[in-house]
Amino acid sequence: MRRNRLIPLVLAAVLGLSSCAGAGALGTSGRTLVVAIVSNPQMKDAIALSGQFEAANPGVKLKFVSLPENQARAKITASTATEGGEFDVVMISNYEAPQWAANGWLENLQPHIDADPAYDVADFIPSIRDSLSYKDNLYAVPFYGESSFLAYRKDLFEKAGLTMPAKPTWAQIADFAAKLDDKAAGVAGICLRGKPGWGESLAPFNTVLNTFGGQWFDQDWNAKLDSPAFKAAADFYVKLIREHGEVGASSAGFSECGTRYTQGQAAMWYDATVMAGTNEDPESSKVVGKSGYAPAPVEKTQSSGWLYTWSLAIPKVAKDKDAAWKFMAWMTDKAYVQKVGEAYGWNRVPPGVRNSTYQIPGYQEAAKAYAQPTLDGIADANQQKGMTNPVPYPGIQFVGIPEFQDLGTRVSQQLSAAIAGQISVDDALKQSQEYARTVGDSYKEAR
Repeated sequence: MRRNRLIPLVLAAVLGLSSCAGAGALGTSGRTLVVAIVSNPQMKDAIALSGQFEAANPGVKLKFVSLPENQARAKITASTATEGGEFDVVMISNYEAPQWAANGWLENLQPHIDADPAYDVADFIPSIRDSLSYKDNLYAVPFYGESSFLAYRKDLFEKAGLTMPAKPTWAQIADFAAKLDDKAAGVAGICLRGKPGWGESLAPFNTVLNTFGGQWFDQDWNAKLDSPAFKAAADFYVKLIREHGEVGASSAGFSECGTRYTQGQAAMWYDATVMAGTNEDPESSKVVGKSGYAPAPVEKTQSSGWLYTWSLAIPKVAKDKDAAWKFMAWMTDKAYVQKVGEAYGWNRVPPGVRNSTYQIPGYQEAAKAYAQPTLDGIADANQQKGMTNPVPYPGIQFVGIPEFQDLGTRVSQQLSAAIAGQISVDDALKQSQEYARTVGDSYKEAR
């Protein structure tokens, strides 16, 4: 990817950023590492445990900038792309890592990894590790990995006389949602993200799109958002949410759906496999032990789950890369998994990254309902199984091009407006097609 494709896309984000605390003084004595992180539950646990790292490394202090996903993505992208230097460690995903590595924005972590055999990089699940690599070198290390699957309330299914198939279809899920929807009791048939954001509503929607036979661009970079398959997927997604989804769906993302499901306000929830740890956490969930976990629903494909990992990377302009790596290694090694399990319970352990995690007896017991479905989802997550037609871009729940941060956000806003009933699906797709056509045309010209 050419570096200049992304720079214009982040300038608007730069203008909207509030000032961040800058990096600390050079050297390890009194050094403050500024860490930009997403405020998901597992990351909050890392912040809570970070005092242990500081105690073991008295020359290093940590300052976290913890933000919701959309804000974190914008702030981290803007800082890294413009070499702002605000952050020493950034949380990114397998969408950004290979692109930013190609742009020269990230530190190559392979020398740090090779110098530390105890870190055991071979323990990482291969597909997760490979998704963060560029030219066979790791440029980010995974904190947790995920695919997507469907959580469902076994007790509500039994009460309604319903049985979840081993491999459900979206048509079956829509039928279940209609039968389980109980507005009088405040229980939605299903919870699905409707919140705008390329990494919010478009993550689950894109898996629906793929299995319905849709694509963003064909092999010649023709935009396909006005195709019958794209329209069928959008009509299905919007109708399902509007008729049987959660209240306020147009502003509901991963966190909001998580709250609703764990508080007993949804009969099903399709989202990231990492949700299971929250669902089964007795400290925050009212539905512990009541959930089953089924593969991502399909329509025309063999599977439809996504592949994603929140990971840690070092911006190329970071001043103390050795200290940054030391912290990253602490937060992503085997010992950290043990720390979380012992401090907060095994359901709170970051999943989907290290094979050794799934060999821990305590984790095997705590995660017996969802450990294997998580691993199966990650193993099945690839374009060949999840799409009906070839595409010129990498990615399952995202389009792996720099422009997708802007394009995806714009399209998600249209989709969210349709979910809110402000515009029709046809109008949403008409405008979205124009956005996508501009991007596709730029790739045609570059060939």
